Amino acid sequence: MEGTLSRKEFEVLVAAVKGECEGAIPQSLIDKGFINGVEITQAGKEALEPYKARRAVFIAAGYGERLRPVTINTPKPLVRVHGTRIIDGLIDACIAAEIPEIIIVRGYLGEQFDQLKLKYPQIKFVDNPYYSQCNNISSAYVVRDLLQNAYVFEADLLVSNPAIVFPYHFTSDFLAIKADKTEDWCFSVENGVIVEEKIGGTDCWQMVGISYWDASDGKKLEEDIADVFSNEKGKKAYWEQVPLVFRKDRYNVAVKECHFEDIVEIDTFNELKAIDDAYKTE
Repeated sequence: MEGTLSRKEFEVLVAAVKGECEGAIPQSLIDKGFINGVEITQAGKEALEPYKARRAVFIAAGYGERLRPVTINTPKPLVRVHGTRIIDGLIDACIAAEIPEIIIVRGYLGEQFDQLKLKYPQIKFVDNPYYSQCNNISSAYVVRDLLQNAYVFEADLLVSNPAIVFPYHFTSDFLAIKADKTEDWCFSVENGVIVEEKIGGTDCWQMVGISYWDASDGKKLEEDIADVFSNEKGKKAYWEQVPLVFRKDRYNVAVKECHFEDIVEIDTFNELKAIDDAYKTE
């Protein structure tokens, strides 16, 4: 089911969901019975359904080599920071956003993810048999038919602000942080749309490993991921390079802004020690 709302209508309905509806209400929403005063009606909620996240897919199959020695015996998403597993914050944010289906793609030390079932019995696992020979595109490949109306998360992100995971999206988008300069992966953006993915840049958007894919783009990803993965060069790619590099002419991916205080990716053991003193003795 495709959505039929204009961007303005969508934004007003989302504001009403948040209880933040202010200013002039488009007459079309009143005529359709989607808004009553400043409150969204049941019909308005139904109109938002095509824009709602149906599932969250976690890419969690990798070795986490730069976080050694703690990842020698523990997958990186299960490493604890201040006593809590890294992945728990992401899962909790998805549950708070009422995303009904949570899927974790596992590989390295995959059986250890079973411990999550004690706290999150609703989650499902998909095993990635290619993780040791391929890059993380292999994780997207094994769930390529599940990317419609879906979040895709790197599973090693430490979330401080769970509200950055929001159930409604007008279009596909990638979370990013506005940066004057960065040496990290980043985007060049024009008119709110990603036009280039690169390593390092100025006046750019620093990439955060959280993205959302609408129904139309999810269908295209199923085909394009399989096509790129079918050749040896593609097997060494990062999964997001499919829509942002290899097949970028088929996608218009928006940037969704967040901030450095909202989320952090712990790339190295030194970064982990800087965040959690418990690791300084290791």
